Amino acid sequence: MKWPDSLQKKENERLEIQAWRVLDTYKSSIDFYSNDYLGLAHNIELFEQSSKLVNQHAGPINGATGSRLLSGNYPLLAETEQFIAQFHQTESALLFNSGYDANVGFFQAVPQKGDLILYDENCHASIRDGIRQCFAKHFKIRHNETEHLKELLDRFSSSYNTVYVVTESVFSMDGDCPPIEDWVKTTTAYGAYLVVDEAHALGVFGEKGEGLIQYLGLTNEVFARIVTFGKGLGCHGAAILGSKKLKDYLVNFARSFIYTTAMTPHSCASIQMAYKWLLAEPTELKTLRNRIQWFNQEKRRLGISALFIYSKSSIHCAIIPGVEKVKKWATILNENGFLIKPILSPTVPAGQERLRICLHSYQSEQEISALLGLLHDLVYA
Repeated sequence: MKWPDSLQKKENERLEIQAWRVLDTYKSSIDFYSNDYLGLAHNIELFEQSSKLVNQHAGPINGATGSRLLSGNYPLLAETEQFIAQFHQTESALLFNSGYDANVGFFQAVPQKGDLILYDENCHASIRDGIRQCFAKHFKIRHNETEHLKELLDRFSSSYNTVYVVTESVFSMDGDCPPIEDWVKTTTAYGAYLVVDEAHALGVFGEKGEGLIQYLGLTNEVFARIVTFGKGLGCHGAAILGSKKLKDYLVNFARSFIYTTAMTPHSCASIQMAYKWLLAEPTELKTLRNRIQWFNQEKRRLGISALFIYSKSSIHCAIIPGVEKVKKWATILNENGFLIKPILSPTVPAGQERLRICLHSYQSEQEISALLGLLHDLVYA
């Protein structure tokens, strides 16, 4: 079949900059690339508990049978949402099939014509895509810069009905955190509404892995939080946390919620059991924090801290400008048994290519030291 010339042109442009993506298969070397920070995606006991929970509940067991506004609102969904809301100390939680669906649904539905969205320039693609689908005006905030946020609020806030300020508690391609307490104070002072994506903070920050906002005691200062379950909780799906009024509004207006089949019962049960696993205060949470601390200590000891964006999260990014160079380094690391992916443009800006290193509770200190030792050798070769 004939292939459209316009698509071939885009393909050629991507191939020319060596950034053409292909699907890779799972490998059994040392995992430094997945978002499974606590190892729950491979936890057999959690799988069995989830299956047992599905069998205990009335309703479907394999599929949801329809959207939640039709036939798909089975009892386990409502129970799990209530459990999540209690865990996160908020009025309500609304489940979505993925973090992408949650962000697109929120930003498509909530900001209105005559409103303003100010969002960190490094926010995830799902946030940007949702913003493009609404009628509010929007401007970028320079990454993590409180003063620039204040400048934009000074300049624009009085001209719009409602102002939404958007950031992430852990940025997925940087691993760093915003000065969230400063942003809370600033948005409160200007009467703006703060929205925080906590995708990579859940299962990492907090005494029970509850995320950065809750750990800092700021839950009542944030209009909405988006938590996703495909990272620290090792399963799938997402939830928007906020007031009961916000949940009711999204049920009526969030298109990615309304016009899709509800998540499967086993996915729902997996989320609930993962949260219960966090409540049990497993040693993996402490182990993960120890591995993060060890990583930061080792990179300082080896004199390669300048290579990295500073991070206290599970994500640590070494900036290796140039597509050819970063791909070469990634190949060397993979050949030595360390699974790491190079991150290229357009995911990150050209010239800021990087190695994205994810830390997990199931890695050893020796494996981390060996990886950083090899990076040291590449830097000083």
